[in-house]
Amino acid sequence: MSAAPEMDWTIMAFDELDALLLHDILRLRVDVFVVEQQCPYPELDGRDASAMHVVGRHADGAVVAYARILPPGADGLPHVGRVVVAPGLRGAGLGRQLMQRVKQALVRQYGDARSALAAQAHLVPFYRSLGYSPQGAEYLLDGIPHVDMVHG
Repeated sequence: MSAAPEMDWTIMAFDELDALLLHDILRLRVDVFVVEQQCPYPELDGRDASAMHVVGRHADGAVVAYARILPPGADGLPHVGRVVVAPGLRGAGLGRQLMQRVKQALVRQYGDARSALAAQAHLVPFYRSLGYSPQGAEYLLDGIPHVDMVHG
C-alpha cells in the first residue's frame, strides 16, 4: 500500500461549487461509475443541488476523492453516496480519509454521524470497518450488487 498523498479537503453546498470544480467532480464520477464500471445509468440525477459535497483535491488541484451527502430521506437518515477515489490512488487510504470527512460533515450538519448508504457488495467489509452495518439482503442496483448499510 502506498502512502496517502497530500490532500486538500473541503465540504461545500452545491451553490459554493464553481463551474470548474463541478466539472471535475462530475468527470471523476462519470469516469469511475459509468466508464470504468461499464454501467450506463443516470449519473446526473437532479439530487446534487440539495447535497453537501465532500471533495478531496490533490496538491495539484485535481479532484481525486469525492462523496455527496443527501438530506435525510423517508427513513430520517442522511444518505451518503457517490463515494469515489480516483483509480490511480486507490489503496493509499484516501477512501478512509474521505469517509472520515463525511462523518465530520454529518456531525456538523446533523449533530451526529448517523447515516445510510448503498454499498457496492465488495465494499461491505470496508464500510463495516467504519461502523456501518448491513441492513437486508444484497440486491442489484444498475446491474451491480449492493447492500444497504446504516451507521448509528
